[in-house]
Amino acid sequence: MKLAILSNGNANYSTKRLVEEAKNRGHDVQVIKYKNCYLSLDDKHPDVYYKGEKLKGFDAILPRISNNMTRYGCAVVRQFEMQGVWTSATSVAITRARDKLRAAQILAKYGVDTPKTLVSRNTSDIDDLIEQIGLPVIIKLATGTHGNGVILAETKKAAKSALQAFYLYNEDGTNILLQEYIKESAGTDIRAFVVGNRVIASMQRASLDDDFRSNLHQGGAGTPVKLTDEEKKVALKAAKAMGLHVCGVDLMRSARGPLVLEVNASPGFGIEKVTGKDVASKIIEYIEHNAPRKNGKDRVGA
Repeated sequence: MKLAILSNGNANYSTKRLVEEAKNRGHDVQVIKYKNCYLSLDDKHPDVYYKGEKLKGFDAILPRISNNMTRYGCAVVRQFEMQGVWTSATSVAITRARDKLRAAQILAKYGVDTPKTLVSRNTSDIDDLIEQIGLPVIIKLATGTHGNGVILAETKKAAKSALQAFYLYNEDGTNILLQEYIKESAGTDIRAFVVGNRVIASMQRASLDDDFRSNLHQGGAGTPVKLTDEEKKVALKAAKAMGLHVCGVDLMRSARGPLVLEVNASPGFGIEKVTGKDVASKIIEYIEHNAPRKNGKDRVGA
């Protein structure tokens, strides 16, 4: 199988692991820095060029699109889709997952339990918003990632100040969300790594200080955790709702059951180091079983 990994480059740990496992299983794999691609917008020849050459002959692509390159990265993915190349994550699914407001709407539509979330563009609604959501309240940008653009306001005054500051300096029009604070899971959450219709690895992340954010990028620590059947079911339901076959689903354990915080379209592979589970090989295996071969060879490892 000829596989293209769309990534920021070979230095990334997840990319290294995917390349390693793809080669171990006998595949022809190429890492493509998607930000350096250019596109030919021709209805008959929707080509992608990289380093001056036309990219062609791929059986599948595996997008690893960074948050700050979502729009252009998804344009590159979309160009391959126009060619009929199979992708482990569609451009539409990646785009939806990156917009926290749109993702929340989709999860709600499909009956996936999440913390109560409100959104408004009107600063005059602040009192009513806080009254509905309660205190303390989490305030976040719809496009934030790795725990950035997220704050916890413990008083109405602090919430008002934070919201007014967000509205004042939010020149790009990014939506601002207010989210219910789940006291019983303060500073902890669970990452469930989904591949296909299975949760293949899971870890609990906890902040090392009083930070309410548990992201590993914010200094949180990860430990292996066994999910309940209900938690697995919720994670798979969230992944399916978002249209993602390879993703990280972030959960919180609450008094009313597991709540989905986010579905990550390009989850990191730190979970491998924490759990000892081989995530990369499971992803390559999933691609083997689902990507049609242009040369007609459909056996695993062909």
